[in-house]
Amino acid sequence: MPRIPLTWLAEHVDLPADLTAEHLAADLVRVGLEEEAIHPAAVTGPLVVGLVVERTPEAQKNGKTINWCRVEVGDELAEVREDGTRGPRGIVCGAHNFEVGDHVVVALPGAVLPGPFPIASRKTYGHVSDGMICSSRELGLGEDHDGIIVLSTLGLEAEPGTDARALLGLGEEVLEINVTPDRGYCFSMRGVAREYSHSKGARFTDHGLATTEQQAPAAGGFAVEIDDVAPIHGVAGADRFVAQVVRGVRANDPSPVWMQRRLTQAGMRPISLAVDVTNYVMLDLGQPLHAYDLSALAAPIVVRRAAAGERLTTLDGVERALDGEDLLITDSPSGARASRVLGLAGVMGGADSEVGPQTTDLLVEAAHFDPVTVARTARRHKLPSEAAKRFERGVDPQLPRVAVARVAALLVEHGGGVVEDVLTDVDRTQAPAGIRLPVDLPARLVGVEYTDEQVRATLEQIGCAVGAAEPTANGLVVDVLAPTWRPDLAAPVDLVEEVARLRGYDAIPSVLPVAPAGRGLTTGQRTRRSVARALAEHGLVEVLSYPFVGADQLDALGLPADDERRRALRLANPLSGEQPLMRTDLLVTLLDTARRNVSRGTGDVAVFEIGLVTLPEPGAVAAPRLPGGVRPSDADLAAVRAAVPAQPRRVAAVLAGSRERAGWWGPGRRADHTDAIALARAVAEVVGVEVVLTADAEHAPWHPGRCARLATVDGTLVGHAGELHPNVVAALDLPARAVAFELDLDVLLAAAAAEPVQAEALSTFPVAKEDVALVVDASVPAEQVLDGVRAGAVASPAGDVLEDVRLFDVYTGSQVPEGTRSLAFSLRLRAQDRTLTAQETAAVRDAVVAEVGRRFGATLRA
Repeated sequence: MPRIPLTWLAEHVDLPADLTAEHLAADLVRVGLEEEAIHPAAVTGPLVVGLVVERTPEAQKNGKTINWCRVEVGDELAEVREDGTRGPRGIVCGAHNFEVGDHVVVALPGAVLPGPFPIASRKTYGHVSDGMICSSRELGLGEDHDGIIVLSTLGLEAEPGTDARALLGLGEEVLEINVTPDRGYCFSMRGVAREYSHSKGARFTDHGLATTEQQAPAAGGFAVEIDDVAPIHGVAGADRFVAQVVRGVRANDPSPVWMQRRLTQAGMRPISLAVDVTNYVMLDLGQPLHAYDLSALAAPIVVRRAAAGERLTTLDGVERALDGEDLLITDSPSGARASRVLGLAGVMGGADSEVGPQTTDLLVEAAHFDPVTVARTARRHKLPSEAAKRFERGVDPQLPRVAVARVAALLVEHGGGVVEDVLTDVDRTQAPAGIRLPVDLPARLVGVEYTDEQVRATLEQIGCAVGAAEPTANGLVVDVLAPTWRPDLAAPVDLVEEVARLRGYDAIPSVLPVAPAGRGLTTGQRTRRSVARALAEHGLVEVLSYPFVGADQLDALGLPADDERRRALRLANPLSGEQPLMRTDLLVTLLDTARRNVSRGTGDVAVFEIGLVTLPEPGAVAAPRLPGGVRPSDADLAAVRAAVPAQPRRVAAVLAGSRERAGWWGPGRRADHTDAIALARAVAEVVGVEVVLTADAEHAPWHPGRCARLATVDGTLVGHAGELHPNVVAALDLPARAVAFELDLDVLLAAAAAEPVQAEALSTFPVAKEDVALVVDASVPAEQVLDGVRAGAVASPAGDVLEDVRLFDVYTGSQVPEGTRSLAFSLRLRAQDRTLTAQETAAVRDAVVAEVGRRFGATLRA
C-alpha cells in the first residue's frame, strides 16, 4: 500500500502548516482512501548537527584505530564540566572519513535510531562516549558509502545544535493508505494529492501533464519495435514505448540524501542513482520506469510474447521458465540467432542489462502495458513488483514522455551526463471512448437530488471533459470524456459513483428496506446454525481452516492408496506448493488445527468445524481456460459450472486430552470414543434424523475396534465417530487416545422431515424409574441391546410410557459367565394421563427382559 510523506505530498498540493498524518487520513477517507497505518518518525529524541573541533586517532590492541573526538553540539546540549562550565562532548567514533571542522550528525543520549537502537552514554576504549556520530545506515537513510554523514558533502549547512531530524526529514510521520483496485492512479503522490484537493479544495499542481513538445511525435532515437503478434483477449500487450538515451552518467553513485530519505519513507531501499531516480519518479508520478545499461543493449528493442522454451534470469536472481502469454522486452545481440530476453514487460527486468558499477550510458524506458497481461505474468511468476502493482491497475498512457524527461533531468542534475536530443516514442494509444450520461442518472441511482450543475462541476473536477447537454425523450444527456489517468471510468454508473463520492457519502440518506414477508433463513441454514450452537453448548469451540491440503497430510491419516479420499482436485495456482490439493475430508484440516493448538501448549482440545469438501468425479472434464478482460459466453459459463465438482457440507469435531477436568469435585475424565459418538448422535438429533450405529472395523483414520458407523434408517451412510488410530495420533503429536467424528451434514438435512415435528404436551404426572441389568454375549453390540430395550418398553402392556433410556454400566468379571457381559440400563417412565403403578412399571421391566431375551438370549442378572 502507498506510503505518503507529508513534505513530499506538499510538492503537489497546498497543505496546512499544522497538518498531521492523522488529520490527512481523516481528509482522505472522505474521498474513499482509507488509512492502513501511520508510521511514526524514524528517529526520536535529540539528533543534532555537531561540529568536530578535535579528532585524536588511537590505536587499539586489536589492531583497530578509533578516533577520540570532541564535538560541539550547541550551548544547551553541551557537556557540563565539574566546575559548571560547558564544552564539547566527547564521542568515540570508528569511522575515518571526516576531519576537524566538519559538520556531522550526532545522536545524543536519549535518542532512538531505527531498529530500534537507543543511544546512551557508555564507556568504551577507555573513554566515556557521550553520544554517537551517525552514518546513513544508522539513520535508515540507505547503505553506507563513505562512512558517517558529512553535511557539507550533501550541500547542507547548519549551526551546531540544530535539529538534524528536521534537516534530514527524519522526524516526519508517514501515512500508509489502502487503495482499491479501481483507483490505481492513487499509487503515486500525484494521484493522492489530486484526491486531497477534491477533499479539501486545496490548490493542486499537476506535474504529470505533457507539454506541447512532449505531445508531438518523436522518432530517431534508439530503435524500438512492438511486435505482439498474438495478443491475449484481443488487446495488444503494449501500445506505447518511450526510450531516451542519457550518456556520461555516474549511474552507480549514491542518490542525494533527500531522495534516499523519501524512498525509505515510501518503503523502498535506496540502491544507486540510476535505480533510485526511476523508483522516485514512479512513486511521484505513478509511471513505472526502467534504466538499462546502454552498452549491454543491441538495437532494436522488440516487445513481443514469449516463445516456447525461453527462460529469463530476473533481477532477483531467479531463473524463470516463460509462458506464451508473457510479454517480453528483448533485443538482438550481434551474431545471435535469436533475440535475447531483457525482462518481463511491466513486471521485472533481467540481469543481462542491469546497471552495474561501470555503467555510464543509460537507456531510460517508460511504456504503457496491458493491465491483464501484466497481472497474469506477475501472478504466474509470483512477482508482485511495484511496477506490476501499478500496471495491472491501469497507468496513464500519457505519462511516459513526462516521466522519462523527469528521470533524465534528475540523472543529469545529480550524476552529470548529457541527454541525447532525439528520443523514441512508439505511440499506438487510443483516446478514451466517450460516455453518454443522462444528467439525472446520479440522482435516480443514489437517491440524492443532485442538480445538473453539481453533476457537471463534479465531473470536471476529476478531469473529465463534459459536453453540452442534449435534450432527449428521456431528459438531458451529456457526452463525457474521462481523463487518461482514470481507465476505471468506462460506463455511466462509474461516473455516478464519482458524483456520489465527491459530493459526500455522508449526504446519502440511510433508508432500510422493509423485509418482505415469508423471507429469511432457509430451513437448512437454520438447522446448520442449530448444529453449531448445540456443539458449542457441549463445550466445543468452532474453528475455520483453509481447505488446502498436501499429500503428506493424507498420509498422516493412514488412508490406503486406493482410498477415494486421495482423489483430490489439484489447484493450478496454489497458495503454497506444499498444499496444492482441495480437501476431500474435513478431518484432515481440522486435525491440523488441533495439532497446532496442542503444539502451542493447549493440552485439552475440543474443536469443531462446519465446512465444504471437494469431491471430483473420476474422468471429469476440466474447466475451460477463459480469456481475461471480456465476459465469457453463456456456453463457456455453462462449461465452467459443469466442471465444478460436488462440494458437500460436513461437520467434524476433534477432542483430545481431558473431557472433564479434575478439581475439588473429584478426578477428571479423559475424552474417549463414547464422547465422539454421543456428539455425533447429538448432531443427528438436532437435525431431527434417527441414525443407526454399527461397528466399523476398518475406516481410517479411526481405531478399528473403537469406531462406529452412522447411517440413516434406510442405510445411507452419514459418517463415522470414535477413537483415532494410535498411528494417526502419533503422527500428529496429539494427546493419546484422541477422538473425532465427521458427518455429512447434507445427507442429514436431506433425510430430515420436510415438515416441522409437532411438539407433544408435557406430562404433569410423576416419573417412575426402573433399572435393569441384562447379561448378554460379549460379542453383541451395546447399541443393538439398547434398541431391544426400547422395543420391549414400547410394546409393554402399560403402553408407550418410555420417556428415556440410557446405558449406565458395563460389567465383565467373575459375577457373570465367561464370554458374557452385564449391561445395565436406566429407564425413565411417565404416562400422559395417569400416575404409573408399581405393577405397570414391573410389566415394562418384564417386557424389556423378554424382548432382549428373544433377540439375543439375554437373561436378567441375579
